[in-house]
Amino acid sequence: MWYVMQVRTGTEESICRQCRNIIGSEVLERCFIPYYEEKKRYKGRWHTQEKILFPGYVFMITDKIEELSLWLRQVIGLTKLLGTGQEIVPLTADEERWLLRLGGSKQKVEISEGIIEAGNLRITNGPLTGMEESIKRIDRHKRKAYLEVEMFGRMVEVQVGLEVVEKS
Repeated sequence: MWYVMQVRTGTEESICRQCRNIIGSEVLERCFIPYYEEKKRYKGRWHTQEKILFPGYVFMITDKIEELSLWLRQVIGLTKLLGTGQEIVPLTADEERWLLRLGGSKQKVEISEGIIEAGNLRITNGPLTGMEESIKRIDRHKRKAYLEVEMFGRMVEVQVGLEVVEKS
């Protein structure tokens, strides 16, 4: 099952590293942070950078949530595991599928390419292919697409890299 841990924004890498060092693989199958690629222009050239897809969250895969909860008490900077009230709730199967579709096994959302035809966006290449209906807005100048998805039991806006290569 996939669980989500809320942490202070900016401490995601540190928390993930602590979890990998403290918690054994028999309890914690995997700890990761989903990233997305974006293009930034500086020094007169475009550069690809990685940014955290969900700032303030670390994802964990385990089948032993009770044992994991005990181990997490040793992690410095942990805020909480997401859930409802006192119950820790895993991500839904749809949320897991969405994350795997977008980021693959590496959990890195690569830059997509698209074209605008008669005012409509069509994604031609990349992980956003076929997900045009999820895109709420695009920023061609910043080369980003903003998606609205249901995650953590609520609607969340996420940004990913999108290069619009043609407009007609």
